[in-house]
Amino acid sequence: MSARLDWRSRPAGPLRGSLRVPGDKSVSHRALMLGALADGRSHIRGFLEGEDTRATAAVLARLGVRIETPAEGERLVHGVGLHGLRGSAQTLDCGNAGTGMRLLAGLLAGQAFDSTLVGDESLSKRPMRRVTEPLALMGARIDTPDGLPPLQVRGGQPLHGIRYTLPVASAQVKSALLLAGLYAQGETEVIEPHPTRDYTERMLAAFGWPIVFSPGHAKLSGGHALRATDVEVPADFSSAAFFLVAASIVPGSELRLPAVGLNPRRTGLLQALRLMGADIRVEHERESGGEPVGDLLVRHAELRGIELPEALVPDMIDEFPALFIAAAVAKGRTVVRGAAELRVKESDRIASMANGLKALGARIEETPDGAIIDGGALSGGAIDSHGDHRIAMSFAVAGLVAGGEVAIADCANVATSFPGFTELANGCGFDLGEAA
Repeated sequence: MSARLDWRSRPAGPLRGSLRVPGDKSVSHRALMLGALADGRSHIRGFLEGEDTRATAAVLARLGVRIETPAEGERLVHGVGLHGLRGSAQTLDCGNAGTGMRLLAGLLAGQAFDSTLVGDESLSKRPMRRVTEPLALMGARIDTPDGLPPLQVRGGQPLHGIRYTLPVASAQVKSALLLAGLYAQGETEVIEPHPTRDYTERMLAAFGWPIVFSPGHAKLSGGHALRATDVEVPADFSSAAFFLVAASIVPGSELRLPAVGLNPRRTGLLQALRLMGADIRVEHERESGGEPVGDLLVRHAELRGIELPEALVPDMIDEFPALFIAAAVAKGRTVVRGAAELRVKESDRIASMANGLKALGARIEETPDGAIIDGGALSGGAIDSHGDHRIAMSFAVAGLVAGGEVAIADCANVATSFPGFTELANGCGFDLGEAA
């Protein structure tokens, strides 16, 4: 567990500058895994130096994959081929990484050896049946107490492809099934009720695996090989989100965020903020490693409340804490529906954001699958992030425009997704520091 860390965020003037946020966590996880299973050496640049991604790298190293770090943000992965992983008698510690654990469950389901996946206190409370049950339909044997970690993955199980319709849209579950499908006889087909992020599909294609995919649908067959490839990891849109909201709500601000990943299954917040009146331009659009990328220029604008279109919800599920801050200071009412998934993230994010905003004087009403937020002025106050990195960073943004200091408890887990957040934030004009 990380040492206790509390923050205080104070009102600040205009935010200015150009800042490169860390590499995309989802792409970093997948690049490591596919690089490990490929034939040859893959060079990953822009790799997120976070605790979650390092945990995945450590798991793969324990399974016999040599991973070098020639420089900060780089990894050389010496692939062992599809059947080259070696079992470990030790538990495989995923830390706080839900993505790592769920994807590894699919990857390990087709191995010849047993594995045990464990996580930290927070991850140990997160539901895993949503991934273990469809994997069982493919022939996997994964034992899990009460549907929670640890996961005991039994080796030597012959897998077969299935056609599976996800009851709840989830990129992690889809990805786990596709990774298991690499080892399965026949075709594995996944159908989603709503399209989710297609990082795994794009990257499998980049690594040379035949796959057919479109929004909400993916299909592949087993029996092929992955070939090593170099991966440029784009800057993480989820990390950029905090600065998009911050520059939008602090008068006089103008920030440039270069090389941000703009996967359409990821950028729902961009559309939501524009509906609220945000001034965000996309420049120099291009493609990197199969992923669309662009530079974002954001200027202060007066935001207004909206009824958030439910179609945007799956494409911004990690960005809701930042959106709640924007809504709390916007003019008028914002209504969020269809976001029940937020209740089973690192914390119950609907409850955590509602409680925190109420502590700052905001008018917000929780609903089972969202919230009703009436925008206005925020006061200073004390909030608990419940160890949730996105809650902590969102209230750091709130402190920029609050009437006084915002004290934020339990912020150590920010290192899981955004190492160096405090330094980067203060470099563009935040007043953020450790609480005394």
